[in-house]
Amino acid sequence: MPPPKLRPLRRAALLLAALASLSSLAEPAHASPQTLRRSLGNIVFAPFDLVLSPVVAARSIYKNLRSVDDSTGVRIFYTAPGFAWNTGVQGMAAVVREITGLIEFVPGLGLYFFEADLAPLFAPVERGDALLDVETPPLRIKLGVDYVTVPS
Repeated sequence: MPPPKLRPLRRAALLLAALASLSSLAEPAHASPQTLRRSLGNIVFAPFDLVLSPVVAARSIYKNLRSVDDSTGVRIFYTAPGFAWNTGVQGMAAVVREITGLIEFVPGLGLYFFEADLAPLFAPVERGDALLDVETPPLRIKLGVDYVTVPS
């Protein structure tokens, strides 16, 4: 045990060393808002996907029927059940997009102050074709995402 006179000097030296090491390691803060932006975009634009699901379903059926090499009978009889199926898938995928946005919101707030991002929990929004896809500074506007057609 050091003599009583050296304790305050030792504490001061340790404090100065700690402050010096912290100041030399400090870098300018770089916020990464990508996860938060994606989360807010999913929360805000998922209801539009739900409303636009019949339009997107009809559009995807039209595009796919023009590109597939099926008989005329298949093309005619596929349209009605395919439209019902695609509309349901589009609607439920919009619900999943909303839930994903809510799940990513808290990690997005936490990661905002760090240079880290969370991988998308629901990737079709990032990859899929959309009726409207515009990259804007606050949020990426992506409405009417086609969740059924595989992106090319």
